[in-house]
Amino acid sequence: MSFQNPRTELLPRHTIMIGERVEQAGTGEIWPHIYPATGQVTHELHLAGPRDVDDAAQAARTALPAWRALAGDKRRDLMLKLAALCEQNMQALAQLLAVENGSIIMAAPYMALDAAQKFRYFGGWADKIEGRTISTWGGPAHDYVAYEPYGVIGAIIPWNGPLFAATMVLAPALAAGNCVVLKSPELAPYSVMRLGELFREAGFPAGVVNIIAGGADVGAAMVAHPGIDKIQFVGSGATAKRVLQGAAETLKPCGLELGGKSAVIVFADADLKDAARRGLSGAVSANGQGCVNGTRLFVERPVYDEYLQMLQALAGFIKIGDPLDPATTMGPVISEAAIERILLMVNQAVSAGGRLVAGGARLAGDHAPGYFLPITIVADVDNASAIAQHEVFGPVLTVTPFDTEEEAIALANATSYGLGGYIHTQNLRRAHHVARHLDAGMIQVNASGEGMTPCVPFGGMKQSGYGRLGGEAGLHEFLRIKNVLINLAKPEATR
Repeated sequence: MSFQNPRTELLPRHTIMIGERVEQAGTGEIWPHIYPATGQVTHELHLAGPRDVDDAAQAARTALPAWRALAGDKRRDLMLKLAALCEQNMQALAQLLAVENGSIIMAAPYMALDAAQKFRYFGGWADKIEGRTISTWGGPAHDYVAYEPYGVIGAIIPWNGPLFAATMVLAPALAAGNCVVLKSPELAPYSVMRLGELFREAGFPAGVVNIIAGGADVGAAMVAHPGIDKIQFVGSGATAKRVLQGAAETLKPCGLELGGKSAVIVFADADLKDAARRGLSGAVSANGQGCVNGTRLFVERPVYDEYLQMLQALAGFIKIGDPLDPATTMGPVISEAAIERILLMVNQAVSAGGRLVAGGARLAGDHAPGYFLPITIVADVDNASAIAQHEVFGPVLTVTPFDTEEEAIALANATSYGLGGYIHTQNLRRAHHVARHLDAGMIQVNASGEGMTPCVPFGGMKQSGYGRLGGEAGLHEFLRIKNVLINLAKPEATR
């Protein structure tokens, strides 16, 4: 096997897009970006620093009055133009996604198409934001509710799905009339940096969207900055706690879309082949690094062994390798540190009594320079064990048997997370019953993630965060409510 060399001359280099400025050097550190498939540096980027956050916040605040006052149909038209540009640049964005974090080129174009659809969907909301009147108590009055933008939104997004997460925040925030300061993640900066260029090509006014590629110091400065009115954070629970601590200083509101440990429940009456294929997707999708991936599999005991055999067989057909090869179905994880952490969790699970059904060791040979792991399946896992309770964020599935419907619900809910849940059954009553009792923000029946479209709300419960991105609920995450009462009683002198 030979790996294609990414065309590094096509990679964006500017880490600063603030107002009218486009610069290749911020005030932060020099960061060597590494291509996960080969372990080689693509570019050394001069990242943004906290001082750049000041400039970005000021640019956004300067642009805010005109953007907020711009008629909804004008904002809509700009977003529709941006959507068209995302589609026109689909292949280029796909290449950037592959290079920045190892996303497979076969699936990466769908992220660009998804971005286009988000801007279309929320662009359609830009001219439909309406208030409502309230029937008041007491004397004559006109009482109404208005929905207004927060002002400047600070968006902090993760490396595992930067384009997906960025557009999940940008589209509703802009439709609502906000300006945005967005931090592109240093581990995977390129697709968001290119998106910043597309905003300019679409004709968005300077300062409405400001992109700064940076690390944790930039995120901390955004959270603390008094010129940023709300933070939308997409990432890990550990980092979210630091975000909330920083936001407490200014009582800044935060929206949190965090990690998950989503359960896949397979009942004996399920279409087992389909359930096995979809169950395996939790290890394959985003190279196993998706927050809502189904990675804890609970299988009804009568079909437990058969299901495991199917998973094992299907895992052997997954082609792991060069992300730039259209035939590849799974790429690398993000870093050497990630491989070490994942294998430590797997080894601990096996030592604690788990049964290794597939994988469990780093891929050698041509794969060795990169960060490649095979699909790893650990069966007979105690649901209280570390591997069942904590995010692995790699191509690893745990499998546990259950005997009753209520036991399956209890096992699925026995975690601090509550992002997704997947149910496989042909029994409609059971599907509704289990869905009702699962503590998760997104439930899918006989599906495996294809329902995450821009028109539906997405978000978690418990330590998977709060707030929603997507759908009308996602729009309202970026709108504040104002109540206005006008007293209509006649003045005393005219009565």
